[in-house]
Amino acid sequence: MNGWRATVLSLFPEMFPGPLGHSLAGRALEAGRWSLVASNIRDHATGRHRSVDDTPFGGGAGMVLRPDVVDAALADVAADETEVGRPLVFLTPRGRRFAQADARRFAAGPGLVLLCGRYEGVDQRVIEARGCEEISVGDFVLSGGELAAMVLLDACVRLLPGVMGAAESAEEESFSAGLLEYPHYTRPAEWQGRQVPEVLLSGHHAQVAAWRRAEAERVTRERRPDLWGAYQSSGGVAAVVNRSVAP
Repeated sequence: MNGWRATVLSLFPEMFPGPLGHSLAGRALEAGRWSLVASNIRDHATGRHRSVDDTPFGGGAGMVLRPDVVDAALADVAADETEVGRPLVFLTPRGRRFAQADARRFAAGPGLVLLCGRYEGVDQRVIEARGCEEISVGDFVLSGGELAAMVLLDACVRLLPGVMGAAESAEEESFSAGLLEYPHYTRPAEWQGRQVPEVLLSGHHAQVAAWRRAEAERVTRERRPDLWGAYQSSGGVAAVVNRSVAP
């Protein structure tokens, strides 16, 4: 299969494509710019009860996805590969936080294989054996990795060639230059007594660009001191940093 390919391993594959079937990602999916396969981990369970999980060694609440079942699911994906190089990502709160740099790196490759955990997580042995890259979409806990996978995929797909209407849109977004994005305005020029900043009505492109940069720096300095510090230390040419629409 040609194009950027995403395979999602989940206990609830029916959740996909979900939001990914709409808007930019959905239109790109219909146009064949990327493809999505959602595979059911449960299909690889064996034994009389076809269990996918078991109690954790050492005690504690909850259940853990079994390494043999997860490995069989991953092996099935690997057997169907038509090309190598798709990173294997495990979505987990204990992973490294997802960043715009990751989205760009993944979008530049052939695609992704995403493993969605459930319950208390996945047996660490299969994560290590398969060389999974552990990634978190934020400092919070979800019921499973499916929503996190959708966030990650949306961030990647929108960067694929031809998906966004204007290439410069991605360059001006929050985090692309290490700053949060400047505020936006549209018609009407006056709304409930609030005016659009006069410089945006001037037609002077250089002044508009300067205003937008100043606003981006102000917002970043006020709201994200961590990003502002990184921006300053890089001399204004920021390293690529975390990007997400929601926390």
